[in-house]
Amino acid sequence: MARRIVFVASEIYPFSKSGGLGDVMGALPPALARMGVPVSVITPFYGRLRTGESLLKMTMENCPVGYPWPPITTDVFETEYKGVTVYFLHRGEYFDRRQYYNEYKGDYFDNAERFIFFCRAAFSFLRAQGEITGEAPAVIHAHDWQAALLPGLLHFARQRDPFWASTRSLITIHNIAFQGRFSSRLFTDCGLPPEAWTPEGAEYYGDFNLLKTAIAYADMVSTVSPSYAREILTERFGFGLDGILRHREQHLSGILNGADYSIWDPRTDRSIPERYSRQDILGKAACKTSLIRQLGLSPHLADRPLLGFIGRLRGQKGIDLLIDILPELMKRDLGVIVLGEGNLRFEQTLVRMMDEYKGLLHAAVTYTEDLAHRIQAGSDCFLMPSRFEPCGLTQMYALRYGTPPIAMGAGGLRDSIIPYPHPKSTGFIFQNPEPQDFLRTILQAVDIWENNPETWQDMVQRAMSQAFTWDKSGKQYVELYRQLGWSE
Repeated sequence: MARRIVFVASEIYPFSKSGGLGDVMGALPPALARMGVPVSVITPFYGRLRTGESLLKMTMENCPVGYPWPPITTDVFETEYKGVTVYFLHRGEYFDRRQYYNEYKGDYFDNAERFIFFCRAAFSFLRAQGEITGEAPAVIHAHDWQAALLPGLLHFARQRDPFWASTRSLITIHNIAFQGRFSSRLFTDCGLPPEAWTPEGAEYYGDFNLLKTAIAYADMVSTVSPSYAREILTERFGFGLDGILRHREQHLSGILNGADYSIWDPRTDRSIPERYSRQDILGKAACKTSLIRQLGLSPHLADRPLLGFIGRLRGQKGIDLLIDILPELMKRDLGVIVLGEGNLRFEQTLVRMMDEYKGLLHAAVTYTEDLAHRIQAGSDCFLMPSRFEPCGLTQMYALRYGTPPIAMGAGGLRDSIIPYPHPKSTGFIFQNPEPQDFLRTILQAVDIWENNPETWQDMVQRAMSQAFTWDKSGKQYVELYRQLGWSE
């Protein structure tokens, strides 16, 4: 029987989710399981964990961890989700919190300790499991900085513990802007030996950088789109890690994320008021009318373009570009819906502007899955002005819902949207993160919507026919695992 692939990540839908990482973890491991790959996931047991219909049971009590003090242990719970065993590591003082990583004032002050503990606990649990099964994982597949200590722990453990001799590691970078950069004092007792504290290893301009540690010591590095894998080799998009990435370029690859169409498909979506398909699209108009009514927008917007934005209210997502051009959009009698939370200044500005442009603008400073689905179904265009976007999933959802995206030409957006005026276009792309370029592209889309309905409907049809399946992406990950020595 093939040895396991073990995913380690800080969130997994439907149990925990703050963004795209949760969606990926909720879809990729099950896709691999359907392909016959033995896979499991290790993730924190958060205080706000959503268990739904899943039954959790304790699988290991008081598993020794030893960080930050020798007696510290973790309890391990497990459940089955779509053919995947998910393990939850419990330690109340680290994970029983209202949010996963931060409060509105900023990141939790002890995030380094929290996720060093998580990585060490995952590594200890896998070793303890090995004592029972006699078998180590084939690949530890870590995701983002919260799990990035693991490739380093494995690299040095292989030198002293024969149990790990044939285990290999892969780090997937979902967003290189978030690196887990902390004070050098936190390197002490993190589990890595002193020889890891070098400019080629964990040290980064005098600080401890967890993501850099993974890039340095992982057997392979991947990103979530081919374009992003190329972009992060440059100074503009590498956020200071482009040098070490160029050094590891031969071990770097990009695999485009997939969309989970079991959740995001207007033919089966239970969150929208009327289901529809490419063959029978009439229900989309009903979804638009219902959304306008639900959010208290002006009824006349049923006959005007309605633009939707879903994302964190941060500079990366380009929310400031949208705010800058909102007055011009309002002058042109366009409807705009914003769903998301993040920077307090952006939140306050949007709430103020909503009062100024009653009936045309709605800003929901929160995030709910139900409303996200309704916005995708009820909008005419989907706005995604991200300054950089490793992959992006919401544009893939928008395509399936017949809501052509208007997006920056960055990362996975470039890989998943065919831009107008290409004869097979599925959306619109602008190249510079400037308000006027964004506005010009929106107005181009609006002009087609208003004056060329046949061209618009052809684009909608092509958008809905796109298929970014996890089965396709999963096959590419399997190839990476094979390169690392995994075999069926």
